[in-house]
Amino acid sequence: PPVLSDLGYVPPDGGWGWAVVFGASISIGFAFTFPKAFTIYFKEIQAFFNISYSQIAWTTSIMCATTYGGGPISSILVNRYGSRPVVMFGGLLCGVGMISAAFCTSILQLYICVGFITGFGLALNLQPSVIIIGKYFLKRRPIANGLAMAGSPVMLCTLAPLNQFLFDNFGWRGSFLILGAILLNCCVAGALFRPIGPGTAPVKTQVTEEGKDALKGKITEDGPMENKTEEEGEKDCFEKVNQYLDFSLFKHRGFLIYLIGNVLMFLGFFAPIVFLAPYAKHTGIDEYSAAFLLSILAIVDMVARPTTGIVANSRWVRPRIQYFFSFAIAFNGACHLLCPLASSYTGLIVYSSFFGLAFGMVCAMLFETLMDLVGAARFTSAVGLVTIAECCTILLGPPIGGILIDTFGDYKYMFIKCGAVMVLAGTFLFIMNYYNYRMLAKEEKERKAKEEDPKSVRTENEGKKNWNKDSIQDGPELEPLKEKREGLKKEMNGT
Repeated sequence: PPVLSDLGYVPPDGGWGWAVVFGASISIGFAFTFPKAFTIYFKEIQAFFNISYSQIAWTTSIMCATTYGGGPISSILVNRYGSRPVVMFGGLLCGVGMISAAFCTSILQLYICVGFITGFGLALNLQPSVIIIGKYFLKRRPIANGLAMAGSPVMLCTLAPLNQFLFDNFGWRGSFLILGAILLNCCVAGALFRPIGPGTAPVKTQVTEEGKDALKGKITEDGPMENKTEEEGEKDCFEKVNQYLDFSLFKHRGFLIYLIGNVLMFLGFFAPIVFLAPYAKHTGIDEYSAAFLLSILAIVDMVARPTTGIVANSRWVRPRIQYFFSFAIAFNGACHLLCPLASSYTGLIVYSSFFGLAFGMVCAMLFETLMDLVGAARFTSAVGLVTIAECCTILLGPPIGGILIDTFGDYKYMFIKCGAVMVLAGTFLFIMNYYNYRMLAKEEKERKAKEEDPKSVRTENEGKKNWNKDSIQDGPELEPLKEKREGLKKEMNGT
């Protein structure tokens, strides 16, 4: 279908939008990378508090769960206040959480400061940064999304050695203080998110329910919500939530297909990254060479994301971007299925290169395909609902892989599981998107046939005339004439 804007205005597709992309790459980079880079401090913290590895590992698990689980809250705040203040507040929370963590005296306090406070701050950075891109870009949106998502591998290559340097020179407490100050740069990134819309009026989308003619809610895309109606006080709790989070998306066929496919995909998406270095050590490779595999993956990923955005923006791929996304997921799964065949270090380098390419392709289109399905106006609510659903499978993926490794004593079963799940998810998305496009074409054909049918048009016009006639006659200013007409009818009936 042709690319159209449902925001009520035409996005500029450039200009200040490139500054917004730069700020989004910083916020997205911190949100995706910080939980991974934080693992450098595990060994020292574990020894300091005298706790087990599983206890310290809960820190990043809680942080990731809060980052994804806070998606709906982040979406509600963006709908209410706009992207700029939400990201700036999220950066402040990240800084406060890490600075407070430097003074923790127990692992429980670390869970609260790093897991919940910093994790929620990262949630307030992730969703608004993705949402604001859809407001500034339309024709070049896949390129902008690819460049913004490239902030994650760039930040990973930067934060990992930086954390090691800080730890060697300042210890974990001093490092947390410095990291808290670095995370405050998210406030600077959020300041670049200048509000945009049709003039000064906020964009509002009406959400209707079946069997109801009343307005259910309004979604304000940028800036605070104004002109509140007098009926707001009479709305029930669900309607007030629906005012900022569009639950009618669960009736959207394309959204449900995307949601099911992505929840399935995340069961095998992150586990191979977690276990790549341990698998290399298990095959007899030294730890420095094993760590270099992750560097290869990050470098290829860094190049793959913007390149995928450019390819996805081409006139051949853009109309079929859902199929391209399905192929990227299946390609990712195929890499994992072939990984057990790589027994030598050269084979693992080849696997890491292809894995980085496939991983970058999926990440570059992860949010672009959702925006393509639901539109930019409803994307704010959609991304919040998707992240809360993905939260469970993101947490379950690595532990299930660990159970397989403990059970069979071999890493290949974990890679086979991840590969099979991702190939299944890619196949599901391909088939269901084909079905969705066929149904959309059929519905569009029926709509055009109905519009071209003169009988249906005449009936519709007559209905409109009758409605207008009744509404005019029932007006309050013509009430005396109405009463007089009813009296005449009664007299005629009596005669």
